[in-house]
Amino acid sequence: MPWPSRKRDKGAVADKKEPDAKIAKTEEETLDKEEEEKSTKPPAGSSKSGWKNWKKTKESDSGGEESKMTYCHWLLKSEPESRLEKGVDVKFSIDDLKAQPNQTTFWDGIRNYEARNFLRAMKLGQQAFFYHSNCKEPGIVAIVKIVKEAYPDHTQFDQKDPHYDSSSRKENPKWSMVDVQFVRMTKRFIPLSEIKAHHLAHKAEGGPLKNMMLFTRQRLSIQPLTQEEFEFVLSLEEEKPH
Repeated sequence: MPWPSRKRDKGAVADKKEPDAKIAKTEEETLDKEEEEKSTKPPAGSSKSGWKNWKKTKESDSGGEESKMTYCHWLLKSEPESRLEKGVDVKFSIDDLKAQPNQTTFWDGIRNYEARNFLRAMKLGQQAFFYHSNCKEPGIVAIVKIVKEAYPDHTQFDQKDPHYDSSSRKENPKWSMVDVQFVRMTKRFIPLSEIKAHHLAHKAEGGPLKNMMLFTRQRLSIQPLTQEEFEFVLSLEEEKPH
């Protein structure tokens, strides 16, 4: 018997720790009209060495070649704290995923066209960050991988599900989902505040996180990452938290 829907993107709920998050928009507006955040300077006291040290290491590894701007990794937001949506608790933490059979689940309930298209672009074996959202301390807690590519989301046809869509037809489903499997916990929790400090520094001076969708498409719960974005964020798990 399917478990309740728990992954959300109806203009995903803004993280509580992100005061300049945008007000929810319609699905159509989300596609084209979200603005980039206005801040261009890194917070006082933030280190600028993270990008330079990482870049130096990567150039040493790759002979200085720049990565192509293609999306091959992902960031998936899920809510670790209880919240009722039409009477259904949408809570789904990394511990909930680890408790599933084979530590695998379907990523259902996405009701935003841009996020749906990202789901449909996911390829078998690609890795994603599992991101705790809409909670006291949002951030990255684990790595998961895609173990089944996009197929119809059954919750769109379930009238008892909070994400039932009466306009969707089984012969031409509007909404998709993928299956994800737990890979490992990150070596430490990587908070949104730390990622944002690097993002602002990279916007000012150059760096892989300057266009990261976590800040330019804040409300999307399915977000693509370039190879450089993924590798830089992953490198943060080796550093001591600031």
